[in-house]
Amino acid sequence: MTSPISPLAPKSFPELPPVAGVQLSTCAANIHYAGRDDVMIAVVDSGSTVAGVFTQSLCPSAPVDWCRDALGRSEGNARAIVCNSGNANAFTGAAGDEAALHTAEAVASLLDCSPFEVHLASTGVIGERLREERLLVSLDSSVASLVSSAPEGWKAAANAIRTTDTFAKGSSAPVEGTKGKVVGIAKGSGMIAPDMATMLSFVFTDLAITAPLLQQCLAAAVGGSFNRISVDTDTSTSDTVLLFATAASGDDPIANRDDPRLGKFQDALDDVCLDLAHQIVRDGEGAGKFVTVNVTGAADDEAAAAIAFSIGDSPLVKTALAASDANWGRIVMAVGKSGQAADRDSLAIWIGSEQCAEAGVMKADYDEERATLHLQQLEVELKVDVGVGNGSATIWTCDLTHGYIDINAGYRS
Repeated sequence: MTSPISPLAPKSFPELPPVAGVQLSTCAANIHYAGRDDVMIAVVDSGSTVAGVFTQSLCPSAPVDWCRDALGRSEGNARAIVCNSGNANAFTGAAGDEAALHTAEAVASLLDCSPFEVHLASTGVIGERLREERLLVSLDSSVASLVSSAPEGWKAAANAIRTTDTFAKGSSAPVEGTKGKVVGIAKGSGMIAPDMATMLSFVFTDLAITAPLLQQCLAAAVGGSFNRISVDTDTSTSDTVLLFATAASGDDPIANRDDPRLGKFQDALDDVCLDLAHQIVRDGEGAGKFVTVNVTGAADDEAAAAIAFSIGDSPLVKTALAASDANWGRIVMAVGKSGQAADRDSLAIWIGSEQCAEAGVMKADYDEERATLHLQQLEVELKVDVGVGNGSATIWTCDLTHGYIDINAGYRS
């Protein structure tokens, strides 16, 4: 089933620049989808390093297990990422593990590297055996057709990893003070919640950065981006973010935290990850509104985030947003159920710039019409101050419409 492009989608796919040391290829292996590319391979130069952050689901996919193990066994060295869409290779038992092993071994043979330098990702239906033979048959031609990364190649790669996504997702940023850049693609639309989301993201830089530093930078970037979004509160079996550094820019290596270029790289990585995370929310299944939830006055930042997610994840809040109903009492409910400290008699709530409540009661000059006008926009902001401390947090979510039901009721058909 094809869904119309989200009304929150960017006007076009960005013009992503080439990244030295990265080659791309896509193909149609007909693993699940017919008539479209469903396998993406990115190959990085020998000597590249890699970092990864993965789902916290206790039922992870075979590719997630493979990548976690490979990161340690390869000591942070990498040569490739292979991703298929349409089948998650999750909850598939020994057959799933064998498919992962055989895929990594096949690519390693073609690239003359260790299988543990080949990373894997799969996204799609859970519990159905991966058509391993179709994937393996596609690998020879995929590797043979690799081309240097370029705008059209990035777009093809981003399209090949889509499932219910209505648009391809990409982002880039230069690294100030270097010749390097950061480029990333992602997929995600539903089963999106922190830890991380059904989301995949593959990010590349042409700088030379040690694997431990790369891991620290990625963890920080994910914490402020992919782990601050939610569409439907559901954490996938397959969530994966991989960051590759090819060392092909010509800059001197970044090998310690005191190097001022590391901070500039972190800034660029943060920008790319946040942009991709926002695009995932903008493509939330059935979404009609992009929603920012700001919480201040909490006991600490962690408490503020918990309250923000309680608001953003509430079906009652999300359906009110879909209807442009300024029922701010539902926000009060969501704050109260969060399990975090809040002073009822100090609570303040805003819908856009319109303050609805202060000191625990409706504000005397509150104008529901102004609040409703704000909720009728494509981009909505909710703010709550809970009056107990200095903690603050921002999360991003979307509304909940009947479109979400339509997409998921027919997902396997």
